[in-house]
Amino acid sequence: MSSPWVAIQRNPNSGSGRRKRHLLAFVRALKERGLNPRLFSRRERLDEVLADPARRESLLCLVPAGGDGTVSDVMNRFPGLTICPFPLGTENVLCRYFGIGHDGEKVADMILAGNTRTLDLGVFSAAGSEKETRFVLMGSAGFDAEVIHRLHRSRRGNIGKLTYAKPILGTLTNYPYPMMRVFLDDSETPIEGSLVVVSNLAAYAFRLPITPDAVGDDGRFSVCVFERPGSFQLARYFWQVIRRKHFDRPGVQHATASRVRIESDSPVPMQIDGEAIGETPCEMTLLPAALSIIVPE
Repeated sequence: MSSPWVAIQRNPNSGSGRRKRHLLAFVRALKERGLNPRLFSRRERLDEVLADPARRESLLCLVPAGGDGTVSDVMNRFPGLTICPFPLGTENVLCRYFGIGHDGEKVADMILAGNTRTLDLGVFSAAGSEKETRFVLMGSAGFDAEVIHRLHRSRRGNIGKLTYAKPILGTLTNYPYPMMRVFLDDSETPIEGSLVVVSNLAAYAFRLPITPDAVGDDGRFSVCVFERPGSFQLARYFWQVIRRKHFDRPGVQHATASRVRIESDSPVPMQIDGEAIGETPCEMTLLPAALSIIVPE
């Protein structure tokens, strides 16, 4: 029987690349607590190690050390394993939601305590494809997804928050705001809109409170559809969101659902958990109680 250990999947391209010292302090703190860390930079090597049933059985938790994209990658590759994210990315939306910071001592203590929370997961699938991708935070279609697609096409290595400026300005300049039809659960009557956000947790980039009612373990998505197209309308919606007034305003539809289908006459870019994922048409369903995550007590 293998001794208990912690697997750390490091993403060397996450964030600005200036947080190596945090990771090293975290590894040192795990060793001081007798938790036997093992650091992986190559995904293939972690795959090989966790293919061994004995090693998998003795694993305390799997640590995605990076941003939200690293969390998404790890939980899709190893469904069913308990995770404890360590924030090294640009936004770290999931870690911020749970109050998990860069202090390696505190995160090591969290793992030692083993306080877990069980979350639902979203499942994204493009129309006509059998491939499914899980997400924990949110998925969206429209302007913000176009920004992420542009960022990913131009990305070279590590990024910071200022890296988003160019794709945001470019999208504001020439994004056409195509309309979409959003079908909730079994309804055949769509909600029409130019921006759709489907949330599992009340967490979004830049701390925007788009779906503050999302819970994460209630079996429902919080769905927000911004109906009117155009940059002027987008700015108006942004102002309403930061004031938490958008649910009460004309041109915004809010509902909950366990299944969301999005269609459009022309393809609209999609993103899940801050990663470019494809285009409409697509479907997002909810997988109840599918993720175990270590969180602060």
